[in-house]
Amino acid sequence: MPSLSCRLRLRRPPRRPVDTYRPQDIEKLGIRNATDLQEFIPQEAGGTVNLNIGNGGDGTVQFNLRGLLAKETLVLIDGKRVAYGSLGVAGFSGGPDINLIPFSMVDHVDILKDGASAVYGSDAISGVVNFFLVHKFRGLEIGGTYGNTNLGASNEMGEWEAWLKAGTGDDKTDIVVVADFWQRLGGVFSRDRDISSNGFFIPFGGFDARSGNFPGRVQGRRLLPSMFFGPGGLPQFGVNTPLPHSAPNAATSPFYKFPGVAFGTPAANNMPPVLGPFPDTKGGGDYFFFNFAAFTPALPPGDRQVYYGSFTRDMYARSFFDASLAAVPFTPDPFKTPGTNAFFSPTGISVPLTNPFNPFTVADATLPGFFPPTPDNPTGGLPVTTGVRFRGINDTGPRSEKFTYWDQLFDVGLRGEMGEFADYLKTWNWVLGFRYSRNEGQDLSIGEVSQPGLRQALLDTDPASAFDPFLNFNGHNTGLARQQVYVTLHNSGEYELPIGYATINGDLFNLPAGPVSFAIGGEYDAPRFTRDRDALNNTFQSIGSVDGQSFRVNRDVWGIYEEIRVPFTSPTWNFPGFYSFEVDFAEREEWYSNNTSAVLASGLFPRVRASHSRYNAQKPKVSVRWQPLDPKYIGAVTLRGSYTEAFHAPTLGELTPASSQNFPIVADPFSTQTEPQIEERVIGNPNLHPEVAYEWTYGIVYSPKWLKGLTLSADWWHIDMRDIVTAIGAQTIILENPPPNNGASTVVGGTGAIVVRGGGDNPNEPGPVLLINDPSNNLSGAVFEGLDYEGIYILDSSIFGAGDFGRLTTTVNGTWLSRAEFQAASNVKRVGIAGEFLPPGFALTSSLPWHRANFSIFYDGPADTWAAGLDVGAVVHWIGQYEDDNASLTASTKLNEPRSGPKGGGDEIAARKVAPYTTLDLILNYTFNLPPPAPAEVPGFAKDGGKNVRMKDGKEKNVVPVSTAEYGCNNWRWWLNNTTITLGMQNVLDEDPSFVAGSFENGYDESIATIKGRYWYVGLKKRF
Repeated sequence: MPSLSCRLRLRRPPRRPVDTYRPQDIEKLGIRNATDLQEFIPQEAGGTVNLNIGNGGDGTVQFNLRGLLAKETLVLIDGKRVAYGSLGVAGFSGGPDINLIPFSMVDHVDILKDGASAVYGSDAISGVVNFFLVHKFRGLEIGGTYGNTNLGASNEMGEWEAWLKAGTGDDKTDIVVVADFWQRLGGVFSRDRDISSNGFFIPFGGFDARSGNFPGRVQGRRLLPSMFFGPGGLPQFGVNTPLPHSAPNAATSPFYKFPGVAFGTPAANNMPPVLGPFPDTKGGGDYFFFNFAAFTPALPPGDRQVYYGSFTRDMYARSFFDASLAAVPFTPDPFKTPGTNAFFSPTGISVPLTNPFNPFTVADATLPGFFPPTPDNPTGGLPVTTGVRFRGINDTGPRSEKFTYWDQLFDVGLRGEMGEFADYLKTWNWVLGFRYSRNEGQDLSIGEVSQPGLRQALLDTDPASAFDPFLNFNGHNTGLARQQVYVTLHNSGEYELPIGYATINGDLFNLPAGPVSFAIGGEYDAPRFTRDRDALNNTFQSIGSVDGQSFRVNRDVWGIYEEIRVPFTSPTWNFPGFYSFEVDFAEREEWYSNNTSAVLASGLFPRVRASHSRYNAQKPKVSVRWQPLDPKYIGAVTLRGSYTEAFHAPTLGELTPASSQNFPIVADPFSTQTEPQIEERVIGNPNLHPEVAYEWTYGIVYSPKWLKGLTLSADWWHIDMRDIVTAIGAQTIILENPPPNNGASTVVGGTGAIVVRGGGDNPNEPGPVLLINDPSNNLSGAVFEGLDYEGIYILDSSIFGAGDFGRLTTTVNGTWLSRAEFQAASNVKRVGIAGEFLPPGFALTSSLPWHRANFSIFYDGPADTWAAGLDVGAVVHWIGQYEDDNASLTASTKLNEPRSGPKGGGDEIAARKVAPYTTLDLILNYTFNLPPPAPAEVPGFAKDGGKNVRMKDGKEKNVVPVSTAEYGCNNWRWWLNNTTITLGMQNVLDEDPSFVAGSFENGYDESIATIKGRYWYVGLKKRF
């Protein structure tokens, strides 16, 4: 049920920048799903979650207008909030999953590109996306589409969607039901596209992102190639696994070699290297590092089923997403330093000398106090070999993250008019309603490793059940060993959002220019978020899965808002310079009461008690719409502007004191020993307070008199956010907390962040980063501003006086980000980040291109001809050039000077820009609109066989139905009429997206582009 405030706005010409997309617009633009819509909107930026993301994606699609954070964009259904995704984790924010809203049940989508907290409350800082569902429909519609990527470079990835829509009603009642089914088959794999086929990105100007965790590696050495690529199967001593206890260490073992380096000068020992140096052998192939891109899907399979009814509205949706990942890497170490939770081996795992497959006789380290002291072992130490790498390639195959969501939405309400009480109240309306929104999620992590199980299997001395981490690339462990080590983890979540609301709106009194209108409303929200984690995840005892703690958070929110519109002048009463001038005043106040559950001790964190906090926020907004001149002079000129003070309460996931594990990609300028992926623990904070923002927009809309059909608009926007709630990000924490000395160290930052480094194997430099503790805080702030622009020209051929030959519509819609600055804390410098792809370990956002735009041209056939149903056109999507992750590429220690690092002046890795990206889509729609046959007498049908129908004026009228006996379902015209055929192709030229070195998974910016390549589709829709 739309909010009264929203209805109040929509009755007038726009005072605020709003883009509206109706189903026919979405169909015409070739937008097939929520990810397409997200990529199409030029204002979308930042590291947004969508179905392009397999490694790190969770099967949801979330909006992120302006590129601040997804949580700053408010998503509504019919003007009211809906439940967030239920698989969010502690310390992180999120947003509603728009993938659960199929376009078949959407009446239109309004995108307000302006802050609106004074009207809608929390979240509406960077904009509002409002999905209005279908509530009035007559007849029956059946439709379906099918598309595939098999006409391009990708493998065959089919997508199909089918829906049924039915509706009936009269002037007082409307009933609508919709069933929609969508499925993505097969998926596109990273190996299918040139840009993503190899994690060795150096030839493109990036990093070697391949993994060092693979079978046959111990510290810096590898098994001999003959063994590494030799026979598979179970362990065979001296064939696919080294002879046990055959040498003191890897340096003296005949089974291991130092293979050289992947690029640059070969290593001094073991000359020449086993395989050639870069670039002759593309980085040495799999013998050097593990190419995960050979196994991982770039666009994983998924499906969705949605059932929706509108009378007393009830919507049910289910979606599934299968995010396959490379086989599990064995890190971190399941053995811990006694008395701590720090991993004993900085890289890889530790393997006891007693393991029956250990090829070494001398330990390189001893884990003290592991056993109770005995006469034979007075210190209780466990001699181990550290730095052993392994990956379950043949033990389990690729891991699988199977996400399933169940979403429910229920509305019930009453609305009425108050004119029956008094003439003064004849324009007054009221609404009273209740909404219940619920999202349940389940995540099955298949093929992961249990740390306790792995410890036990490594300590096992029986070759039949002990685990062998020294196998070659093709070998696999015994069934008993695998049974001890590999597990399936079960995680679930539930997010509930009950809402009660009441509103009244109408006209207070009349001014010469028109009525003064108002709206006032109150709302009570009671969101509840519960996250139940697998026992291994909850205690940070898994390997390969993302660990995190279980938690429960709930809050009570009371809010009241007022809005009043005052027309000072209007077309009916005005004076020179003020043809029409109106001002809108709005204010909202909300009170929050937050409760968090206690958190069990786990990982590096002690037990945290339950907490309660309270705060409130009161924010105003003023909007102005001004037409200085009568349109008869130069055309319609409208100036509009607004000032708002916005706020955003911390999300429930940010408030919990629980912690979550994360594995961001980082570039450590202080140590060459830090792995590309490190462990980060993000910690929630129950003592957070709301973010605040000060925003203004001002713009112009012009439709010139001298060129009919042309409309131009431009809006300048500015967002000044303060006290942003976020974790700082691993990359920023590393840069802002340099190590005090070489070797091991622990540095505690001013915001509570902690950098833990190990001793490493080079005494002349700081040790590798092992762990980052990253607490959520109210940080200092950010300033974003830019320009939105749009031009629409509709050329009607009839203006030339030679008849009607159809209509040509040309549109350009874009945004320019002129400024984006971020200040992580009050004691650090503000950093300019506009036009950059930020490091993945940077918390605020990811991609911020300066310029994005869409260009389209469409031809519609002339009315009253066979071509009236023809709609054919082309859409060009363009992303301008922007900076890559140069802070990482150049090893700069200064985010405000990302090109200043030591590798920025000509080494193999240097600063670079992301190339512009342009794609072309072609779309053709044709709807059959055949004229109905003339009414004819039919035997057996009485001429006076009509019925009396009560009309709106209270009178009855006899209505005689037209016979359709000669135009029934046995007639081909009946089947063709109101049938729409769609043919389309996205990315006609099969372009790979531009390479982005800072993007870890597939080498491109997944939030604003896709790797699926050329994609063709067909659609058929019949309305009865």
